[in-house]
Amino acid sequence: MTKVVAITGYKSFELGIFKQDHIAIQYIKRAFRKRLLTLIEGNLEWILISGQLGTELWVAEEIFDLQTEFPNVKLAVLTPYLDQESKWNDFNKEQYEFIVSQADFVDSITKRPYENPGQLKAKNQFIIQKSDALIAFYDDEKQGSPLFMIQEAKRRAEREDYPIILITPLDIEELILEDKYSDPANWSS
Repeated sequence: MTKVVAITGYKSFELGIFKQDHIAIQYIKRAFRKRLLTLIEGNLEWILISGQLGTELWVAEEIFDLQTEFPNVKLAVLTPYLDQESKWNDFNKEQYEFIVSQADFVDSITKRPYENPGQLKAKNQFIIQKSDALIAFYDDEKQGSPLFMIQEAKRRAEREDYPIILITPLDIEELILEDKYSDPANWSS
C-alpha cells in the first residue's frame, strides 16, 4: 500500500518551458493527476517534493487542486538545503514561496545553505527512503535532473518492493491526442 509517494521530473528549462502559461504544463499536470488519483483511491496520505522548479512545482499546484476534493492528502516540501530559491528570479521565487506557504510540511534536509552536490544526493536518498513509491516525468532518451532520483529509486527497488512510475513524453502525447479527438471539430466524416 502506497501511503507516501515522491514526485520528481524535469526542471522547466530542461523542457524549454519559460512561461507559466505554456500548454505543456497543463498536460504534465494532468498526467500526474491521473497517476495520483489511482494512488489516492488506495489511501495515499503524503506527497513529497524537493521544491525544484518545473515539474515538482507544477505538480504541487495540481496537488492543491486535488486537496479540495481529497483534504486528507498532504504535501511535504523537503528541500536539499536552506534557501534553495535564493538565486532564482523574482517570478520563480514568488511561485516557490506560494507553494511553500500552502504546503502541509516544509523542511530542509541538510539544515544549511548550499555547500556541495552531496546535499542533492542526500536529498534524493532521504526522499526515496521516506516514500513508498516514485512518480517521475522522465524519458531515458533525454537525460536530465530526474535521473539521479530515479537511480536512487532503482537501487531501493533492487532490494525491496519500491514501485517506480514513469510518465514519459508518450504519455503526454496520448493526453494531447485524447483532447484532439474528443473535439468533434477534429472528426472527419
